[in-house]
Amino acid sequence: MSIQKVKAYFSLFGMENRIMEFDVSSATVALAAEALGCAPCRIAKTLSFSVAGNPVLIVAAGDAKIDNARFKAYFQTKAKMLAPDEASLLIGHAVGGVCPFAVNDGVKVYLDISLKRFETVFPACGSSNSAIELTLSELEKHSGLCDWIDVCKGWQEES
Repeated sequence: MSIQKVKAYFSLFGMENRIMEFDVSSATVALAAEALGCAPCRIAKTLSFSVAGNPVLIVAAGDAKIDNARFKAYFQTKAKMLAPDEASLLIGHAVGGVCPFAVNDGVKVYLDISLKRFETVFPACGSSNSAIELTLSELEKHSGLCDWIDVCKGWQEES
């Protein structure tokens, strides 16, 4: 079970008790925000893509959307999300619980700058009813971050 892999990973750092499990689904940004009692933008959603045949995760704020032009400029290819069965197989977590922790070997993880406006965020932990609150430095450390990128839109307030 995917959440068990994430718990085992965080136990290496004495952090497994920080994982929250809910009696309700947290599989979407809206459901996670409701379960946590926080603003949807503070949910760190993890999106799975295929880039040159390799699995890539982008962790972004809950109110951010992939900007196809920025994605293509950075990755040199069109944004192609993994199908649910591909995500489970290639990433190691099922859709609804995809997270950047305890992923399969070879998965590259990127954090979108939409997260940088928060002190802490809430990514999932491998199941559709879990989350953990992490500072950005903790998220960087535990996600196996490749790079901070700017590939999202819709999260910046208009001036």
